[in-house]
Amino acid sequence: MGADELKPVEAYTEYLRLLARLHLGPQLRGKLGASDVVQLTVLQAHANRGQFRGRTEEEWMGWLRAILRNVLVGALRAYGTEARDVGRERAIGAGLEASASRAEQWLAADQTSPSQRASRHEQLIRLAAALALLPDDQREAVELHHLKGHTVAEVGERMGRTRAAAMGLIFRGLERLREHLDEGNGDGGGATGG
Repeated sequence: MGADELKPVEAYTEYLRLLARLHLGPQLRGKLGASDVVQLTVLQAHANRGQFRGRTEEEWMGWLRAILRNVLVGALRAYGTEARDVGRERAIGAGLEASASRAEQWLAADQTSPSQRASRHEQLIRLAAALALLPDDQREAVELHHLKGHTVAEVGERMGRTRAAAMGLIFRGLERLREHLDEGNGDGGGATGG
């Protein structure tokens, strides 16, 4: 697959929005939304498309994550009242890669052939779109637990809910997520695992 054959940046907006939601820290959330971050990322990707040197969808997605990271770091600098924090900037990049990796593992860790990896990337884009359809509290609970790796108790604490309430949100979110993914599949088989 050549660079010209890759999907347009807009095909990845829900994927980028998912990653932005996961990594917009509390210091930025009140000032900048995930949609704003994605819009800036898409604009920068279009402006710098000629700089992309990869050939695969995996490299393309990595390049988009790098742009997203730079947008988040730039926002942190622009809106932060503190001096530049290189450690925090590195943590954003590492966190983006970890979340993307966790999402891929959640879908299918054993897919290794090029066609299986391409299918996994397609599933990842579908997963991000399906997550966006969930009610906000269910989406946040599923993302915190499955994509950020928080325990159920930590999810409850972060969301101001009991452990049992957090577990219910995760369960209902996964049920709805399966429904949305099954609708997109047309074959009744969900891609979320369990």
